[in-house]
Amino acid sequence: LLLPSVIIRACILVMLRTPGVGKTTLGKELAQRTGLTYINIGDLAQEGQLYDGYDEVYQCPILDEDRVVDELDEKMAEGGAIVDYHGCDLFPERWFNIVFVLRTDNTQLYTRLESRGYTGKKLQDNVQCEIFQTIYEEAMEAYSGEIVHQLTSNTPEDLECNLEQIVQWSEQWMKEHN
Repeated sequence: LLLPSVIIRACILVMLRTPGVGKTTLGKELAQRTGLTYINIGDLAQEGQLYDGYDEVYQCPILDEDRVVDELDEKMAEGGAIVDYHGCDLFPERWFNIVFVLRTDNTQLYTRLESRGYTGKKLQDNVQCEIFQTIYEEAMEAYSGEIVHQLTSNTPEDLECNLEQIVQWSEQWMKEHN
């Protein structure tokens, strides 16, 4: 998937996966190394109050997906963005040149989420989402399979390897498209 020729930087959806797999850490470090703009959808929604109610079961606000897309559309047309979110079906395929889905060992994920205060159904559903690769399957349905890639995210060494891999991809993409 190529962006229009006026775009001089790649757009990357790097952080798909359940909470606790290292999306934010990877995204922020990647932005520092590449000069791409880091966009955390949770922060964007909170700053703009881009919500459509509150989910009592999961004890969190419900994202107004249409308002989020409207808010981001112009920025994404410019290119040069890293988007951090745990889902993908709300984002248009035209926005991204590559999608990275992070994977984490279920035991580690459980511990990470528990330490964040996740309990009950919210904890169980997030771990099950990882076990059944729900987000990866959604990404494969939402985007061309050739742009969707899984990366392991269990250790600091995995983080560094993932950073190097994505930086190399970004540099190569920019060489080929600028």
